[in-house]
Amino acid sequence: MAHVFLVKDIAFQAGLSTATVDRVLNGRPGVRRQTELRVRAAIAELEKQQTEVAAGGRTIAIDIVMETPERFSTTVRAAFEAEVATFLPTVFRCRFHFAEVMKPAEIVQLLDRIRLRGTKAVVLKAPDVPEIDAAVSRLEEAGIPVVTLVTDLPNSARIAYAGADNRAAGETAAYLIGERFAGAPGRVLVTLSSGRFRGEEEREIGFRRVIRERYPEIGITEISEGHGTDAATGILAARAIAADETIDAVYSIGGGNRAVLAAFEAAGRPIRAFVAHDLDADNRALLKAGKIGFVLHHDLRSDARTAFRAVMSRGVSGRIAPTSLSAVEIITPYNMPAAT
Repeated sequence: MAHVFLVKDIAFQAGLSTATVDRVLNGRPGVRRQTELRVRAAIAELEKQQTEVAAGGRTIAIDIVMETPERFSTTVRAAFEAEVATFLPTVFRCRFHFAEVMKPAEIVQLLDRIRLRGTKAVVLKAPDVPEIDAAVSRLEEAGIPVVTLVTDLPNSARIAYAGADNRAAGETAAYLIGERFAGAPGRVLVTLSSGRFRGEEEREIGFRRVIRERYPEIGITEISEGHGTDAATGILAARAIAADETIDAVYSIGGGNRAVLAAFEAAGRPIRAFVAHDLDADNRALLKAGKIGFVLHHDLRSDARTAFRAVMSRGVSGRIAPTSLSAVEIITPYNMPAAT
């Protein structure tokens, strides 16, 4: 496997040990196919970064760390890579560290490794728990600013939040579903990937407030800890549907929408209203097919722009740029923006 990079750099990019990377590079036995693909992907990413650096101008290397389903991380990667071109001649070199499920201790370990290795900044989507706040403080003390992405850590030392007003998004979802019910009773299945994410909690709070105040005839059943993956979310949804025959609508905060729809179909249950978040590939297809009614969307490129500007401002006499929340759009099959 030809390359010009240090084994330690490939290992860091791939999230593997140097010994494992060495085995892959030298074709030794006992290496899983998935591991080999991770090493190849890491080398390809490093080659891309090297090309960007060669383009000239000021280079700012940042690390983007996210616990999120792959369908969303793919969308985030595309947004950041597209926005990089708008900051030329400054070149943002983005190192991506994504996983669908990470324990807080694993995120802390990764953040500490990044701090020791060195970086200009960290963009972070992570649970709002004390140990991660502490890791953010260590980064700040080391002179490495942190920008939170789509879900905030308001009690941490982060310098900015890049994302939407999640509480307003939840209130919007309640309005869309409540008006669809038109005063009739019903029950909404609210799905969270995990209760540890502040952004999802804010969406749920906004949703519950509006339902309670404006649509008291509508009940709420919550499921959580499916981590946005189809397998786990589908099991939780099926159990909830089986336990309550009045559930006839969905507010999907955390994803796994194909699995939720499959659970309703398997139970032979109609869905009166379905509101989801994020215009990823899955939701585009489901919206186009009429499987879901609305997608609450905000421009991830705007979030990337906010993150880049915050990092650049921090580099100028330590100033922090004021940030604005991304606008939330209601997307239907008839106003879906083109994929980027």
